[in-house]
Amino acid sequence: MPEPSRPALPLPLVGDPPRERADAARNRALVLQAAWRLYTHGGVEALTTDAVAQEAGVGKGTVYRRFRDKSGLVAALLDDKEKELQLAMISGPAPLGPDGTRAERRVAFVRAYLDYLQAHLDLLLVSETAAPGARYRLGVYQFWKTHLTMLFAEDHDPEFRAYTVLALLDASLVSHLLGDGWAWERIRAGAEAEARR
Repeated sequence: MPEPSRPALPLPLVGDPPRERADAARNRALVLQAAWRLYTHGGVEALTTDAVAQEAGVGKGTVYRRFRDKSGLVAALLDDKEKELQLAMISGPAPLGPDGTRAERRVAFVRAYLDYLQAHLDLLLVSETAAPGARYRLGVYQFWKTHLTMLFAEDHDPEFRAYTVLALLDASLVSHLLGDGWAWERIRAGAEAEARR
């Protein structure tokens, strides 16, 4: 007699934190709330270990052990925003969610990602440039690439197309283009056109 199949366990989203002690979870929440307050009022430059620890009312060692450096803290700040976008892609309504066509979903992803990028460009610059090639080692980058690869399934090289679209969404490139006087509308139009192709 065949063994009954077990229901598949849902995969964690990229960046799901491991289970932790209650005091560690409380301190993490305090640090992230303090970091958002500092960022909101002083930008990414305000996110020093000393300032975050003081604002959160915890020791500097607590911040360092949990996040190691500014890029680790920034990655944690971006985590919830990334999860929102991931959930919309996995189970949200069309066109971003699974009921849209591949072409609609590609364009919707580019639009949603550019909204996210525009709202958090300075944080993404820190996260993606913490070390050479840091962007490509981020778990969430692999999630975006896999998603786009599936949406380019009809292409002769879907993975390359995914990399191409993601290259247009690079925080350093977008920051450079904006510094060169490009408007967000022009950046959006170009990236959307590439996603439609």
